[in-house]
Amino acid sequence: ISRGNFTPTKNTPSYHGAILMTLLLLHHAAAVDPRQDARRPLSAAGAAMAGRVAGELAAQGFLPEAIWHSGKLRAKQTAEALWLAGDHRAEIAAVRGLQPSDPPAWMADRLVGETRPIAVVGHMPHLPALLARLTARSRTGQVGFPLHGGVGLVPDGTGWREVWRVSGALQ
Repeated sequence: ISRGNFTPTKNTPSYHGAILMTLLLLHHAAAVDPRQDARRPLSAAGAAMAGRVAGELAAQGFLPEAIWHSGKLRAKQTAEALWLAGDHRAEIAAVRGLQPSDPPAWMADRLVGETRPIAVVGHMPHLPALLARLTARSRTGQVGFPLHGGVGLVPDGTGWREVWRVSGALQ
């Protein structure tokens, strides 16, 4: 069963209809071309995309207690859209380990033992590599990841299990 741009995977855990999740890996929304603005803020379409995805996440019951981003403007603006759509008491911060070329082990290590609902807003190629590391799905460290979308994970023993995806595509 699909819910809008959400695609739950087999055995998606839920509580009273809300999809339970501890961790969201989210690729930042579409940014302007670096020739237009070197800071690469979200484009108008990207800002709309971020707001729509954030609203869908909140409607599905995902209200993170912490929203971590890379510090790059496009990731920060996407994180702010999550904060605005959700619980305004959530911690929102730029954290180490989310740059495009950072080793995924840095963020994987930081997530060990976390039980709070957390949103991590970052970049390609880091997010697919982090997803592969957390789910132990690939020896190469690369798995498919939705462009400008996200992947929801829950703890599963000593690792993480994917429970759904959200598309960033405008419909």
